[in-house]
Amino acid sequence: MKLRTSLVMAAAAITGLTFSAVPAQAATTVVASQLAVPWGLGFLPDGTAVFTERNTAKIRQLRGGVVSDVQTVPGVSAQGEGGLLGLAVSPQFAQDQTVFIYYTTASDNRIARVVLGQAPQPIVTGIPKANIHNGGRLAFGPDGLLYAGTGDAANSANSQNQASLAGKILRMTPDGRPAPGNPFNSLVYSLGHRNVQGLTWSADGRLFSAELGQNTWDELNQITSGGNYGWPTCEGRCNNPSYVDPLQVWSTAQASPSGIAFYNNNLYMAGLRGQRMWVIPVTGTGVGTPRALYQNQFGRLRTPVAGPDGNLYFTTSNRDGRGSPVAADDRIVRSDGA
Repeated sequence: MKLRTSLVMAAAAITGLTFSAVPAQAATTVVASQLAVPWGLGFLPDGTAVFTERNTAKIRQLRGGVVSDVQTVPGVSAQGEGGLLGLAVSPQFAQDQTVFIYYTTASDNRIARVVLGQAPQPIVTGIPKANIHNGGRLAFGPDGLLYAGTGDAANSANSQNQASLAGKILRMTPDGRPAPGNPFNSLVYSLGHRNVQGLTWSADGRLFSAELGQNTWDELNQITSGGNYGWPTCEGRCNNPSYVDPLQVWSTAQASPSGIAFYNNNLYMAGLRGQRMWVIPVTGTGVGTPRALYQNQFGRLRTPVAGPDGNLYFTTSNRDGRGSPVAADDRIVRSDGA
């Protein structure tokens, strides 16, 4: 591995190219299999993995190589892209035993607090739902606040409507109230999104999102308070000063991104239709050149997470109605030092 990296650096020096160190393709280990569309994934302080299954409405856990059920969330409507979606572990889990979930009901998408094993307590309701574009990602930021990515619920006008929770990134306190300092005195932190699927922060606190495009361009965005990301006027870069252009774009065949994680100073962005993991170096002013890992190796990839053991974990999504599952699907995979 060191020899290969040295040769690449030498070639770069000879040709005058700028070399950006990126990880080689690492060894992988399947740590859980035969799952039903694992969607949200997080880790408890003791290293136990907890995850949601979109279609079964189950919160499950992986401990010591064994998967077991924690509970089934009542009232989940798993239609189309909806169901039991994102999960975020409370930063105070050791004290409150709480996780946060994002899920679809018969009437809306909502966010709830769950003391594991107890009934969910909704904290945000009324997020528009549809068969497609439900968003669903949850993540706690370095500010201790909860962020949620929503979709336009198949109505692109929602994205530019500040009064709608659809097509937005939301920022809230753990009890579901608008976070202090939000730009519109509401839950809305940024707008003009089509279908936000991934949220993560770099070491210096920059917020990045992965977003599904329509037919042409998928996006990696850097999110700022009050930023308008252009949908439906813009898909990809449109160089309109009223809107924020993405940092990177991909064709929908190459990406169709879902979750995103910051790991080893890179962004790891999972590709559904693209069936690969995009690795994007984070620089002081933006991002570097993306590189693909695991192309067509595991099928559709849904959610990457940096694990507490120093490894990267990711889920597959081959049983979501759009993949070609094998007997082991769906899986949680550990990438050993990717």
